[in-house]
Amino acid sequence: MPATNRRVVLVRRPQGRATPDCFAVEEVPLPALDLGQVRVAVEYVSVDAGTRTMLRGEGFHLQVGLGETVRAGGVGRVVESAADGWDVGQAVRGGVGVQTLATVPTSALARIDDDLPLRLHLGPLGGSTGVTAWIGVRTIGRPRPGETFVVSAAAGAVGSIAGQIARRDGARVIGIAGGPAKAAHVVDVLGFDAAIDYKAEDVTARLRELCPGGVDVFFDNVGGPVLDAVLDHLAMRARVVLCGAVSQYDDMDNVVGPSRYLRLAERQSRLEGFAYFHFPELIGPATAELAGWVRDGSLRVTEHVLDGIDRYPDALRFLFDGGNTGKLLVRVG
Repeated sequence: MPATNRRVVLVRRPQGRATPDCFAVEEVPLPALDLGQVRVAVEYVSVDAGTRTMLRGEGFHLQVGLGETVRAGGVGRVVESAADGWDVGQAVRGGVGVQTLATVPTSALARIDDDLPLRLHLGPLGGSTGVTAWIGVRTIGRPRPGETFVVSAAAGAVGSIAGQIARRDGARVIGIAGGPAKAAHVVDVLGFDAAIDYKAEDVTARLRELCPGGVDVFFDNVGGPVLDAVLDHLAMRARVVLCGAVSQYDDMDNVVGPSRYLRLAERQSRLEGFAYFHFPELIGPATAELAGWVRDGSLRVTEHVLDGIDRYPDALRFLFDGGNTGKLLVRVG
């Protein structure tokens, strides 16, 4: 085992976009294990839009202090253990941070099966990705056969899975994505019924064309003008699932709320926000069903992998620039 750990730390709080100069990659000695801790050789870390909200110094999510390892979920294997029942070689997922060798208490980890590639436990089987999509669709949105289901950031990690679940449940699915390649991807690869390229098309006009009876369920990952456009096209008794607002994360002190919120009252509709950890009892069933779909090939999984821990300082900018299709990961080792 190496005597040092390579990690990405926060050196400057971002003002607007999180740029690579906000981070540094450093090599530090490995500490001794305390009782109840394990050492994990990290294989992949997840790159999530929500990480941007952890860099502010205050907020809903756990914050990253200056000089601290950037928080991130990851997967890997135990290579050293000072905890009963946690053996070397055990595959794990959890809050390992952006580093090559994570020294963490077992309370930060969950054991995972390794009959599927470990990285899938950050994508379709991950809490903030596949499980979030499953809970948002099945518990909050609840699309019925024949209803119109619209999802924003449809080519992204959560939106791509949410749309597939709604399609499986019998809904007519329309994805909103950025650029012709992503719009084609959600139709040709993911099997959505239609797509709107918000970068090149008038979203309002396309919603009017594609949803003449209104939108029954909107699964929103973006917020901002896209949310307003869909609110203006809600059907009666529609459900709006507030999963994320990636368009707002770079300036959380000046979040812009929806200007069309009165459509909710006019059309007897509701908007409900959630996070997957609000439903701990559903994480197991969601993971089990998603794993079944992955195994039988009925769930299309798209990944974008950046190689090497040194790529992480570029990763958040890459994500917010819309460079990835599907789940964005950094391969650590």
